[in-house]
Amino acid sequence: MLGNLPAETTSFVGRSVELATLDGLLRRNRLVTVTGPGGVGKSRLALRAARERREFCPDGVWWVELSPLCDPALLAATVADHLPVAEQSTRTAAEALCGWLGDKQLLLVLDTCEHLVSASGHLIGELLQTSPGLTVLVTSRQRLGRPEERVFSLSPLPPEGAALTLFKQRAAEAVPHLSPSSFDAPARAEAAVAVCRRLDGIPLAIELAGARLRLWTVEQLAERLDSRFEVLADTRAARLPRHQTMRTTIGWSHELCAPLERLLWARLSVFTGGFDLDAARDVAAGGPLDAEGVAPALAGLAAKSVVRTRTHCGRSGYRMLDTIREYGRQWLRELGEEDEVARRHAERCRRLAHEAEAGWMGPDQLEWYERLTAEHADLRTALEYLLVTDPAAALDMAASLWFFWFCCGHLREGRDHLERGLALAPEPGPARDRALWALGMTAFLQGDMETALHHARRCAEAATDTESGLRAAYLLGGAILMPGDPEGALAVCTPAIDAADVDYSPGLALCVLARIYALTNLARYAEAAAEATWLRDQCAARGERWMRAYADYMIAVTALALGRPGEAAVHARAMLAGKRLLHDSFGIALGLDLLACALAAQGEGEDGALVLGIGQKCWRTVGKAQMGAPRLTAVREECERRARATLGDRAYDLAFRRGLSTGLDQGLSYALKGDFAQGS
Repeated sequence: MLGNLPAETTSFVGRSVELATLDGLLRRNRLVTVTGPGGVGKSRLALRAARERREFCPDGVWWVELSPLCDPALLAATVADHLPVAEQSTRTAAEALCGWLGDKQLLLVLDTCEHLVSASGHLIGELLQTSPGLTVLVTSRQRLGRPEERVFSLSPLPPEGAALTLFKQRAAEAVPHLSPSSFDAPARAEAAVAVCRRLDGIPLAIELAGARLRLWTVEQLAERLDSRFEVLADTRAARLPRHQTMRTTIGWSHELCAPLERLLWARLSVFTGGFDLDAARDVAAGGPLDAEGVAPALAGLAAKSVVRTRTHCGRSGYRMLDTIREYGRQWLRELGEEDEVARRHAERCRRLAHEAEAGWMGPDQLEWYERLTAEHADLRTALEYLLVTDPAAALDMAASLWFFWFCCGHLREGRDHLERGLALAPEPGPARDRALWALGMTAFLQGDMETALHHARRCAEAATDTESGLRAAYLLGGAILMPGDPEGALAVCTPAIDAADVDYSPGLALCVLARIYALTNLARYAEAAAEATWLRDQCAARGERWMRAYADYMIAVTALALGRPGEAAVHARAMLAGKRLLHDSFGIALGLDLLACALAAQGEGEDGALVLGIGQKCWRTVGKAQMGAPRLTAVREECERRARATLGDRAYDLAFRRGLSTGLDQGLSYALKGDFAQGS
């Protein structure tokens, strides 16, 4: 099914009535907000409700976690990042979202909105107004205040019902020799109920308490909780407010940690996304907590449920729930270390950006893609910190991430960081030149050729070595080519390539790619094919995938033009395989159109029509079909003409609709294998 719902990492307990109520609200209303105190289970309930709504959402259920986001200005771009919105234009992220969602029927879940209430309400209002098939589910500690909003206030679990079941399950998970039946004895059962009642049935508080059974019996736990709350309780109140219960429970867990575990807790709160052991050492080691001491302290925090294991984008690591991270951040301020640890975190992210740039065009490209995707939230946090404290460092980091903005679908965010950095750090120098080039690259792929051309010329003037000259020539040649001047593009790229004193480099590969595009526009297909083959072989020898996929695409284009559709189909499939690994929706849509045209040219009209339908479904996730580009539209129209001529209108329409109704993953598998009969 379409969507990106995270996995449920623990069992779901109770909440059947709440689920039914929330499902009814989602059926009848387009905006539903689940409110409640921290730790009450809003996200878990929303995730389960969203999972159960999938069959009613033909365009998927999409989950956006907003807790790592600090800057409201990046809200729309962050939402777009979590959806397959790959439209490459200069429209704002909000405009692109509205355009993409316009004809979709889907459920969008915005998790943890309390720190972005105003911005979230404004964006949701725009989306609902322009997207009649959209339903939005929000979790927040407070309502958004929109007129169409329906609020579902989530209460804690009943202490003698679901809360008790949850406590037993989590205790059994934390302590190997326990099982839920271990609490059946009357004294234990009474103590377990007392724990749940004292914790007001708040799930997160119960989970934290359950982890303490590694050290104590349930009776000892109940006794210690009772005395702890008596010390802190306001004698004027018969019962602690729920938010105070949660805070008291977290504070108690904090006190039960060893001193080095508390210090690590505070320092880890700087991570807005996830982290692994190496990242924890880089940022949190120092003073009494040396690098060797981080691992045992982290294991202690995991054992106490302060941090949780997670797998994201194929990478294993840890995460900290928002309520627990907030508590740690307060302690970090109390320690007077907030700025120092934030600086270490930012420097680590900056080093990561430099390492990734150096390794991007090599055999570890896929690994770098997955790693930076997993660390996207922390990269953003680091850039925001550096833009305030050290704009020159922010500019350097944003420039190093050019490939992340340009190749991995984050154009708007990259352009924003680069423009802000250039405004805040106006001093000339190599970092500024690199940033101007990166900004030109984002503008180029957005179709803003005027800006791209302006920065390309400045980069060409400032180039001081072969690599910077080649990169500037690529950008300048591309900006000249796209409006329709392939001769002018060749006049820029060819001298730069001929003068290069390197056998291969990222700049040379980019410049050759631009020249190949220019040659195909001039119908010099044999020359273009030879250069594309050279480029593909160079990339293959280095294990590089992103550039290699575009080389395969160009080989397929030239083969089709030279009357070799079978060869074109082989290279179109190779291009699709590479783009699939990098989750490049735009590249996949391009490749499907080209494969369809190659199949139709071989007389395989039914397969061509089916792949064209699959491609059209993919274009719907990207944005405007064929990007509105005449050359891309012509490829699709030629495919349709040939397929209709082979099949007839009725058979063509049936095959096309079959492709359009096929799931994207399944359809792409069919296209890559050529086994279309399975899809019938």
